Formats: sequence, structure tokens, C-alpha cells
Amino acid sequence: MSLRLSVVVFALLALGACATGRAGRTEVIKFDPVVITPGSPEERELANLNDDELFALGTSAYAAGDWAKAARCFERLADAYPQSPHFGAATYNAGLSLERTGKYGEALERFRVLADPAKGKGDALDAAFRVAECHYHLDDYPPAIEVLTTLAAREDIPAQDQLQARVHRGICLVENGQLDEAERQLRESLGWWERRNQIERLDEYFPSQAQFFLGEIYRLYFEHVELNPDRGEEKLGEDLEYKCELLLSAQGHYLRSIRIGHGQWATSSGFRIGALYETLYDAMLNARVPADLNEEEAEIYRKELRKRVRVLITKAISIYERTLAAAERIGSETPFVEQTRRSLERMKDILLEEPETAEPAAEEPAGGPQAQPAS
Repeated sequence: MSLRLSVVVFALLALGACATGRAGRTEVIKFDPVVITPGSPEERELANLNDDELFALGTSAYAAGDWAKAARCFERLADAYPQSPHFGAATYNAGLSLERTGKYGEALERFRVLADPAKGKGDALDAAFRVAECHYHLDDYPPAIEVLTTLAAREDIPAQDQLQARVHRGICLVENGQLDEAERQLRESLGWWERRNQIERLDEYFPSQAQFFLGEIYRLYFEHVELNPDRGEEKLGEDLEYKCELLLSAQGHYLRSIRIGHGQWATSSGFRIGALYETLYDAMLNARVPADLNEEEAEIYRKELRKRVRVLITKAISIYERTLAAAERIGSETPFVEQTRRSLERMKDILLEEPETAEPAAEEPAGGPQAQPAS
């Protein structure tokens, strides 16, 4: 809230002043108080508006995508007019506007004023979800998990809200490194969705998101397995087999996300499947040469390895191309789509440098990439 400094200016007629009335009489003239409002021109403009005007201006700015101006209007209203009938909506909208500008800490403080995870309705319920979202973006997962656990236990809120709370709790557990508990919660969320979906039709966004993050759990396990020839041929074979099993598990969940049919998570899952094969290619190619090979044998080993893992490049290329085609059809433009384009170009460049193999990679079925054992 702008600080106002009121300065009352008094002028006394003296030398050179104009005298009126009888000779020798000096008249005192009082001017109106001058109000000086420090701050930017925008702040001074808002300081002169009432709550209705601020709400209208903030709403217009939000609709126009001017999040910074919308935030200033709504924050000014909430701070200067706490008794206004617009207070609740302005506080919530201030939080939304601040989120849009990436100021999650400030947005969190606005949402906290309204949030009531245990009993809230309307703005109080929506604000509770936004509190969890802000904590998530601030990498502060335990408070988000606590809020979402409270929301997930409520049976008096819409089923869609219950599903969102369940799935997002699982996602926060993934981000917090609690992978076993996260997998359990996400699987339970999908089971709850399948049962509830027979009673009322629920949006596909959250179950598709849940399958994607189950894929993420197995992707993390997959990336953690190191291929180290120094441990011996038998252990290397076991590690490679286990790594491929984890790849197929992750791929299976990504495929389920694709089949649920939500465009955003389908394209994100398509990218991840291609990235699995790309990562396996890098892991195998960059693994250290067995220590017991001499220089000539090591060179032969590398050449043979490059031939054998070439199939992983062609699979990644095929999946990336199909993902981009799907994204173009549905008009999806997410960060995963741009990553897919970059990864596709990288794989094509590598393919041009790789030696040909006698047998080309098998084409994927028309329905999309399928779970197949890696070579």
C-alpha cells in the first residue's frame, strides 16, 4: 500500500503580494492540501481507484495476459480494502497472477489467506490446491504432501478434485524421492479412478498423468543401473538384462498414458519412450571397455558394439517421429515437444555416423511403439 505524505501549504502575502480591502491590511490566503503519493506512475494511478475500479482493471489486465498489472491491481485491492465484497476473489486472483509471473513465494502467501484444506469450499478449496502447487514449484514437497493428503481424504468434494489430490500427492512423493510410497499411491489413484469412472465420467488428464509418473519412477530406476564391464562378464550381463527390464516397465506405463488419450501426457510419454532407447544407447556405448582386452581387441569390441546398438538409434528415431506427428495433429506445444525435436536431430546425426548393420530395425506397429525386449 502506497505511503501518503500530506503537505499543507500556507502562503502569507508579504512584499510584492497583492493587498485587497483597506490600505495597510494583509490578507492570508489558504490553499488546498497537496497530496504527494510516492512510487511509480502505475502505483499512483492505482492509489486513486476504489475497490470496484481496481477489480475491473485487474480483471481486464488478467484477460489481456498482463499478469504483472493484474497482480498489482488485485494486491492493491486486497491490501487497501479488506472489507470489500471483492476481497476473496481479489486475493485469489492476485495469487494466480503472481503464479503466472513465477513469483510462487508471493503467490503462496496470498493463497494461504483463503486456503482451508480440511473444510473449505469454493475459493477456500481452490486456494488449498494452489497452496500445494506453489509448494511444489518451490521444491518444498512435505507441506504440499500434507495439504494434498487432507484433500484426498475428503469425500465431500467433487470426485475430480479427489482424483487430482490423490495423483498430485503421488507426484510430490516422486519428487521428494519417496519412490516406493509414490508408486503405491499412484497405483491406488488409478484403481480409484477406474472404479469411480464407472459411476461418473472423469477427465482423462489425471489418470494419464499418473501413468506418466509411474513411468518416471521406473525411468529413474533404469538410469540408476550402471553398466560396468570391470565387474565381470556375468555381472555385466545381469545388469544389462535388469536395465532392459526396467526400460520395458517404464515404457509400459508411458504406453498406458498414451492409450488413455490425453494429448499433453501422450506426447510427453512418447518423448520419454524415445529417450529410454537413446539413454540405453549412450549407456552401452559409453560403458568402459573390459580391462582384460588389449588395444587391438578393444577396438574390435567397440566396432562390434556400435553395430549391435545401432538398432536402439533407429527405434528412438521412429518413436520421436511418431511423437512429433501426434503432437502436430493435436496442436500440442509443450517443452517435451521441443525436446523431442532436438533429440530427433541428434539421433539422425548419430545414425549417419554409425556403420550399417545387416538387419534393419523392425518397424513399429501402426498403433504406436510397443513393449519389446531390447537387443
